[in-house]
Amino acid sequence: MSASRNSVPVTIAEGDGIGPEIMRATLRVLEAAGARLTPEPIEIGERVYLRGQSSGIEPAAWDSLRRTKVFLKGPITTPQGGGYKSLNVTVRKMLGLYANVRPCVSYHPFVDSVHTTVDLVVVRENEEDLYAGIEHRQSDEVYQCLKLVSRPGCEKIVRYAFEYARTNGRRTVTCMTKDNIMKITDGLFHKVFDEVAAEYPDIATNHMIIDIGAARVATRPADFDVIVTLNLYGDILSDIAAEVTGSVGLGGSANIGTQCAMFEAVHGSAPDIAGQGVANPSGLLLGAVMMLVHIGQGDVATRVHNAWLRAIEDGVHTGDIFSQKVSALKVGTEGFADAVIERLGQEPTKLAPVRYAGGAPMTAAARITPVKPASKERVGVDVFLHWRGDPGTLGAQLSSLDGDGVKLTMISNRGVKVWPEGIPETFCTDHWRCRFESAYPGRPVTVMQVLSLIMRIGNAGLDPVKTEHLFLFDGKPGYSLGQGQ
Repeated sequence: MSASRNSVPVTIAEGDGIGPEIMRATLRVLEAAGARLTPEPIEIGERVYLRGQSSGIEPAAWDSLRRTKVFLKGPITTPQGGGYKSLNVTVRKMLGLYANVRPCVSYHPFVDSVHTTVDLVVVRENEEDLYAGIEHRQSDEVYQCLKLVSRPGCEKIVRYAFEYARTNGRRTVTCMTKDNIMKITDGLFHKVFDEVAAEYPDIATNHMIIDIGAARVATRPADFDVIVTLNLYGDILSDIAAEVTGSVGLGGSANIGTQCAMFEAVHGSAPDIAGQGVANPSGLLLGAVMMLVHIGQGDVATRVHNAWLRAIEDGVHTGDIFSQKVSALKVGTEGFADAVIERLGQEPTKLAPVRYAGGAPMTAAARITPVKPASKERVGVDVFLHWRGDPGTLGAQLSSLDGDGVKLTMISNRGVKVWPEGIPETFCTDHWRCRFESAYPGRPVTVMQVLSLIMRIGNAGLDPVKTEHLFLFDGKPGYSLGQGQ
């Protein structure tokens, strides 16, 4: 790497599986292209996990990341079994990397692809949703994962998507949610999208339910420009989009925060082909191109990306995209890096060449609109029980515990109302949501009333495993009805 006065410190982690091979190839290309970098190597991943660090990362590595604020990361293997948290999720959340940006482009006819005119970007919320990783086992039969969605989290990612679209000359931003079912959490994301969209009249917008949206990405990806969505949906969508372009192995990824940024390949560590020298370094290399733009080295990013396009166009392909119809030469990891290096300074003649300006950091101040605190009133509590039996028996037992200003109004099982007036066809597990509300309309329920209720339930020999308090916010329920209620 260039050690000039203008070189930028970058934290480098090879990762696991094919990580060392593709990182070595990527760094060779960057060095040959004149990237002005000062690498700071750190070790993370499987070997760190197995040394007893359940997070997969040691304190010295955090020091480097917080100092350089730029991270080029190889893929990580999380050991099988309990007790290990995903390092990818940990790094994203610890460093506040709230936006995951995954461009997906087809390179027809030089890479076989289901669709030939794909050029879309998935902007995925990166810190919350189900990836908060808050899970519990609550009974013999039922396990829980909490879906956490915040207004600031929604606004940060939606605003970033619009800023990205405007900066990169994109015309349309599509929001995808499942707010027809998850009306509170996904409903919040959709609501914030509509609010922020009003500030960007130069950009067209639309909203799609995630299931049909994912189907359309698979069948009609040319309809999309920028897609913004929640964490889990974005993870799935970006892999679908990458696959229809020809290979997930071609996808680079940026993880962006207000202070730090991480760049990586979309794909995983592929331990089944590790050490064989056959892995495609393209995903990590294109992630590094995004990094170069981010640190202001758009000139080098242009050289690398155009040389990569020329190699692809010339039919120099690794095994994952090699085709007898379009490929001219099958190469391994290092052979592909050599092909890109040989073409530095050249541009593709059939694929569109790229042009990066001097570069502007992909990080952006996450503007959050202050929200006036709502008037909040507790009107009841959902008590979740681990219990075996029929809903009628449970309803009768719990109704006998009414008093102190609260009464049982509903029992549901896996979200479906089973008392009162359930139907016998409904299948029930050993996990019951028992809703107690104020016995006096218009009168709030106090914490002490809830605690007294829990004491009565416990003294009756029942097993409460969780409670969720029911609130009105500015007079509107902040909780869902049971299905069938």
